[in-house]
Amino acid sequence: VRVNNDGKNSRWYSGSGIYRSVKLLKTNPVHVDMWGIYITTPEVSKEKAGVQIETWIKNRGNEPQGFDLKIDVINKNGEIVSQKRLNKETGADEIFTNLWKTEIKNPVLWSTEAPELYKARITLIKDGNVLDQAEETFGIRSISFSPEKGFLLNGENVLLKGGCMHHDNGPLGSAAFKAAEYRRVKTMKDNGFNAIRTAHNPPSKYFLDACDELGMLVLDESFDHWQRPKNPEDYNRFFDEWWERDLEAMVLRDRNHPSVIIWSIGNEINERADSSGLEIARMLKAKILEMDKTRPVTQAICEFWDHPGKPWDETAPAFEQMDIHGYNYQWARYESDHEKYPERVMIGTESVPKEAFENWKMVENHPYVIGDFVWTGMDYLGESGIGNSRPDNAEWGFLPPWPWFNSYCGDVSILGYKKPQMYYRDVVWRNSKLEMLVHAPIPGGRTEIVSYWGWPEEWKSWNWAGNEGNFLQVHVYTRAEKVRLELNGQVIGEKEVSEETKLTATFEVPYQPGELVAVALDNGEEIARQVLKTTGEPAAIKITSEKDQIGANPDCLAYFNVEILDENGLLIPNAQIPVDFEIEGGYKLQAVANGNPSDMKSFHSPHVNTFRGRCQLIVRSSDKAGEIKVTAKSNGLKAGETIVEVVK
Repeated sequence: VRVNNDGKNSRWYSGSGIYRSVKLLKTNPVHVDMWGIYITTPEVSKEKAGVQIETWIKNRGNEPQGFDLKIDVINKNGEIVSQKRLNKETGADEIFTNLWKTEIKNPVLWSTEAPELYKARITLIKDGNVLDQAEETFGIRSISFSPEKGFLLNGENVLLKGGCMHHDNGPLGSAAFKAAEYRRVKTMKDNGFNAIRTAHNPPSKYFLDACDELGMLVLDESFDHWQRPKNPEDYNRFFDEWWERDLEAMVLRDRNHPSVIIWSIGNEINERADSSGLEIARMLKAKILEMDKTRPVTQAICEFWDHPGKPWDETAPAFEQMDIHGYNYQWARYESDHEKYPERVMIGTESVPKEAFENWKMVENHPYVIGDFVWTGMDYLGESGIGNSRPDNAEWGFLPPWPWFNSYCGDVSILGYKKPQMYYRDVVWRNSKLEMLVHAPIPGGRTEIVSYWGWPEEWKSWNWAGNEGNFLQVHVYTRAEKVRLELNGQVIGEKEVSEETKLTATFEVPYQPGELVAVALDNGEEIARQVLKTTGEPAAIKITSEKDQIGANPDCLAYFNVEILDENGLLIPNAQIPVDFEIEGGYKLQAVANGNPSDMKSFHSPHVNTFRGRCQLIVRSSDKAGEIKVTAKSNGLKAGETIVEVVK
């Protein structure tokens, strides 16, 4: 396969070539059609669930064919919980459709906390021989949306803690390895997210499978533009010819995934409020509803930055066509728009980390605001440096120059680690009682410029050698009433914290090495504390595998996380140390990375510098069993090594 990928065809890193799984299907002339199983659950309760299974069966032959159609519904234990066998016939060169309605007693419902899955197995049998068999995984769950009750999953209110995510897998590029897609979803889940917006194109099937299995809700998005371009060689050139086929492929492929709760037809579309755009939106929505009427339709609408002078109210016709009303960066308009349009069910389809508190307060206070999706949940390749912070004398403006290569606006790094804004969000979302970060020293006479999507240059570190006696800014985030800050056993001060302070207490602390302690207080009682310690010099490399065992399959990956430790075993949060890797066992190095947005080096070389004391190695499995032994070395440090077993 050769791909001529010239020109500016995407606003982010698109990848090139075949980067998702491709299958060649060989079938009997009589077979279940491609994406020919459609499962819905129109009636859902804890006592029983109505399940409808619609099946499209194609006969490519020249003669009519009779056959038996067997339908099995199977639970996670492999038990058949409902079954039907029918005698059917299809004409020559035609598609036959069968609709079967069944009832499942005492179903286990799919939810974000308990993502229970069932399987529908369709078997075509003639004269005792199997002509074809197809399986489709689904979940039994109900969804509803209203401005009065918000979003209900199985009748229970759920607030969408969302992150927008592009399709790349960081150092792996756009390659959609099953293991990488699963890990990416799990990383978001582990960080408290329960929803992902697939910005701005359909995700891989592996990604949605992971969302189903882990209990992650999905806003499934189709287009970043329609007829008008955002880049000269982008999809607008093909929209008129391809939109219908592409939208059909997305919805038919994805409509059985219980994780998918909303369809999106576009993001910040240039013609969104023009007559041409309104007509396109009607076509797109109508096409979706031909294939699936069980989910609402939205698009992400922004202010008219691309049409200077147009007032916000001119978005009303575009919003009017949608079921869910997607707002990009407009939390300040929610309340006033609700007064004008009380029927709207609003959702923050994009927001910035710096406004996490304001956005979440709107979600918690107003049922008509069902959730918020930050831009972005995780760092991604391209749109390089939109999340930067810099001194005011930097020689670049809106975006930093090469060698910046990743966006750096994510709550989570491309390695999967929390970034500073994620710690703040942990407090906003009530997942943590207390977090403390220290701002890096700002050169004298300078001020910091933080991009719209960025975050101040603060870190969980008390390693600031060379700044002894200088005042450093310490931010403590909590929902407690008060915070006490101590340095080396001496109280620096106490400050009250509230929603008025955006859950933040700020201290100016003269730096000296040692131990910085933040204590959260409610009614004078300690409810949480956090400690930052000055570490010693680099002494050892710690390497940890995320799994002890992986499969003997080229789609399997072994992730190895590396940390630089001092003599006491503490992570050195400012260590930038060159690390060399040795891989034994005959397995392939797939990627190395460090999370540094401006360290543009080969992902395929077994050498990397740590960033914030960490780096990562990814090794690809093969079809042979054995062991992957990885050793991480650096001059003067104790080497680290670990082993992952590869099993058939």
